[in-house]
Amino acid sequence: MTISVGDTLPAGTLMKVGENGPEPVSIESLSKGKKIVLFGLPGAFTSTCSSAHLPSFMRTAEAFKDKGVEDIICLSVNDPFVMDAWDKDTKASEAGVSLLADPNGDVTVAMGLEFNVPEIGFNNRSQRYSALIEDGVVKVLNLEESPGACEISAGETLLNAM
Repeated sequence: MTISVGDTLPAGTLMKVGENGPEPVSIESLSKGKKIVLFGLPGAFTSTCSSAHLPSFMRTAEAFKDKGVEDIICLSVNDPFVMDAWDKDTKASEAGVSLLADPNGDVTVAMGLEFNVPEIGFNNRSQRYSALIEDGVVKVLNLEESPGACEISAGETLLNAM
């Protein structure tokens, strides 16, 4: 079942590359007592993700902060090394966006936001979405109908919904 407005984020662990290599990051530590933006996309370095979705949140990061958002988190079903390389390539963290990996897609599946296209190597990949989360509860969820589109889930759209 797909997560929806009013639901609590599922427990789970994402990953990032820290000073000593891969580090776990719990969903609870990201969201408890905080107002955050969480957006998911099919894959690092993929066309729409790189040209439209991630940049839309990099452009709007300051405006989200002005509205009380503490963290902007991009989730993708990739390994933490790929997400770290994508961050270095895009400079997302410098713009205020954290790129976190859901290596096995466990969190994505728990939210009911996975999709599969095995012929291109996409298994349990994240659908394209954006969400406003307050204290672990989904307040706004913008889910694209097509993984190649980035309109409903763009940073500007979520910002305007706040």
